[in-house]
Amino acid sequence: MESHAKNPFQSYIKELEVGGQKYKYFDLPGLKDPRYTRLPFSIRVLLESAIRSCDNFHITQKDVESILNWEVLQHDEQGVEVPFKPARVILQDFTGVPAVVDFAAMRDAVQSLGGDPERINPICPSDLVIDHSVQVDFTRGSGALQKNQDMEFERNKERFLFLKWGARAFKNMLIVPPGSGIVHQVNLEYLARVVFNMDGLLYPDSLVGTDSHTTMINGLGIVGWGVGGIEAEAVMLGQAISMVLPKVVGYKLVGSMGPYTTSTDLVLTITKHLRQLGVVGKFVEFFGPGVAELSIADRATISNMCPEYGATIGFFPVDDKSMLYLRQTGRDEDKLAYIEAYLKSVKLYRNYNNVGEDPVYSEIVELDLSTVVSSVSGPKRPHDRVSISDMKTDFLLCLSNKIGFKGFGISEDKSNSVVPFVYEDKNYTLNHGSVVIAAITSCTNTSNPSVMLGAGLLAQKAVKKGMTVAPYIKTSLSPGSGVVTYYLQASGVTPFLQKLGFENVGYGCMTCIGNSGPLPDSVAEAIDKGDLVAVGVLSGNRNFEGRIHPNTRANYLASPPLVIAYAIAGRVDIDLDTEPLGIGSDGQAVYLRDVWPSLEEIQDVERKFVIPAMFKEVYSKIENGSSSWNALIAPNSMLYPWDKESTYIQAPPFFLGMTRELPKIQPIKDAFVLLNLGDSVTTDHISPAGSIARNSSAARYLMSRGLSPREFNSYGARRGNDAVMVRGTFANIRLVNKFLGKAAPRTIHIPTGVEMDVYEASEEYRKENHHLIALAGKDYGSGSSRDWAAKGPFLLGIKAVIAESYERIHRSNLVGMGIIPLQYLPEQTASTLGLSGKERFNITLPEDLKPGQKLTVEVNDGRNFDVVVRFDTEVELTYFKNGGILNYMIRKMLQ
Repeated sequence: MESHAKNPFQSYIKELEVGGQKYKYFDLPGLKDPRYTRLPFSIRVLLESAIRSCDNFHITQKDVESILNWEVLQHDEQGVEVPFKPARVILQDFTGVPAVVDFAAMRDAVQSLGGDPERINPICPSDLVIDHSVQVDFTRGSGALQKNQDMEFERNKERFLFLKWGARAFKNMLIVPPGSGIVHQVNLEYLARVVFNMDGLLYPDSLVGTDSHTTMINGLGIVGWGVGGIEAEAVMLGQAISMVLPKVVGYKLVGSMGPYTTSTDLVLTITKHLRQLGVVGKFVEFFGPGVAELSIADRATISNMCPEYGATIGFFPVDDKSMLYLRQTGRDEDKLAYIEAYLKSVKLYRNYNNVGEDPVYSEIVELDLSTVVSSVSGPKRPHDRVSISDMKTDFLLCLSNKIGFKGFGISEDKSNSVVPFVYEDKNYTLNHGSVVIAAITSCTNTSNPSVMLGAGLLAQKAVKKGMTVAPYIKTSLSPGSGVVTYYLQASGVTPFLQKLGFENVGYGCMTCIGNSGPLPDSVAEAIDKGDLVAVGVLSGNRNFEGRIHPNTRANYLASPPLVIAYAIAGRVDIDLDTEPLGIGSDGQAVYLRDVWPSLEEIQDVERKFVIPAMFKEVYSKIENGSSSWNALIAPNSMLYPWDKESTYIQAPPFFLGMTRELPKIQPIKDAFVLLNLGDSVTTDHISPAGSIARNSSAARYLMSRGLSPREFNSYGARRGNDAVMVRGTFANIRLVNKFLGKAAPRTIHIPTGVEMDVYEASEEYRKENHHLIALAGKDYGSGSSRDWAAKGPFLLGIKAVIAESYERIHRSNLVGMGIIPLQYLPEQTASTLGLSGKERFNITLPEDLKPGQKLTVEVNDGRNFDVVVRFDTEVELTYFKNGGILNYMIRKMLQ
């Protein structure tokens, strides 16, 4: 049984009086330890959590000492394990539905094993924002917003009913209804506490979230990052996260931004820089006088893109600008008083101009803000930055380069293909580089009034010069919160955005996650006919292959003003410095510089129109929901009444056959390789996402249940149904499996040599009682944190993955599902070992398995090779022995 010893640091609790109110807090400077003020600010937050949660069981005094000794231990090559108990959890609906499904299934499991199911509740405060379900079905023309929202409810009624049940059935969980905004912006503008006040005890706000861009909150001085849904559920159930004490890169900003550059240009520059430097698994903490120049929205944009540069967090400690932002967003003055007083008391408040406050960092890199130039990123990865002046040359090179991250392999005779088509009774042409999607999307940029108002002012200037956007280009604006709509309307730029086709189509994460909706038929046909490299330009943070839309092979991340500029130009093979966007109504050429608003113009409008009253007005109604939400009648029961006929929500099979006792560790015997994969296989390649293709396993399943293709909806919407999700695992059209030598969601069933869909192959192996593994290259599982990228392989029967290296979140998710992550030894790969993947493999796990232990893999041709088992901590090993993290929690609740 677990002991709950008294906190050994109880004597460090001190009283703080603010505005006549008395509060308590753990006095970290009171430790009188000179190491404390040398710690990076982000590590001080980990230390406070460890001291406050210390019970000498989950979190020990040794853990506290390890964090205090960060300066020495960060260099430990084995990695020092420390626990972290975040103050709260945040979920979005794509990742939140399966979490609530798992909670409901855990209640059933506890009941069936003779325990009390009501014990299954979030222990840690948990907020879920429904923001990933709305799709761009309607764009230009009045009523797009309402039509898309109506369609959202029509498609997602079952899911929304289920979430409404969860909101009522589970304690300590807030569910923010659809149409409110995007999770990260609602978090920044409304949910963020900055400092928690729990019954008079003050402590820093911190969190984990089931979306990798949870890191956006670090812009406001709150430590938080994305974890898999599986890890998040453990935190919701009161568990500490086990992590390796990270190195902290100090990123020094100096100088000031030029008048024509935006926060997006800055973040694309930082992303490329840090990706080249290599910061996976590290914290990045920003400091230096340049930080004081950046607004919280600018900082949040940089923190949001953290998964793209690969760090765990990109942290900006709280300063005067943070307090200004809290006032601007309508936060309560009493709270602001204790936030500031507390953070100053524990030395978590920063003056970026005072070098005396600079802590020790693992290494320091520097960027002069004045060197940042206008940029975009693409065509297939967010860290492939291209300056605007190089864009035309770069795109033309990409066309002819061999297929890769910077190449499409278009032969010379097809490089000038032109395809005529008819749209709305008018003739147009498309060629390589034609823009067919231009989206100002919610995630990275709509939290930032400067770039949103910049886009509005650019639209205003462009319309006044007679500029238009071709009607076949799918344009959209999906604001991150209702506040954006308010200030765009108040400043008078909305009509000009609408005139160019950038009408509000919904509040949510839309184009950036593939909810871009259909292109006009004639456009899609022209692209297919000419095998064209058509382009999406979006202000999001992800542009991996196959993510935005199946018809856009090239996708570029850009600031909102540049999204509009490229939409007007209609193509990306243009030099915006020297070539005009088009011809104005006066017959004169109009260049980008003619319509680009000055920094003074933008700041003037922002000062006048982004005001606290807007935030208070929008967020006063946030928990009420729309009339459609309020009309949903959800079940009123402790256990969820599963509907066997539902194609959206089903009880998952994770706990079938579970016993109270620990199972024995089983060897992997005579295993076939289900997939043989290369480098940089992302969670987008593994996890079901986007629309459900009509020729896929998932489509065949849904049709067998009586659904027509128009009723399929997206994988994200059906994340609560394991039967759909397992069939959509590895179903990405861009997946390259070495068995096939081409991109396709298929594999070879090795015993027969027959090519088939991945799910069908796994079913054949299951019928034959064969174990399965997967082989992979470097950075396996990079990209967004997706729990189904681990749950799907588990349900396909994959027992282990052997890879050259793993992305942090995905590796821990594999562990959380009881899948063994194995890593080749340095300098070894499948090819250096001469593995074709068609061999069979035996892997024996000793009963006394240790974290990081070497194991021998036996090949059926008599060879063998060693691998490292990537259970990095004792906690991960415990989860694995239980069959996964949720099974561990169920057994714990039964004690």
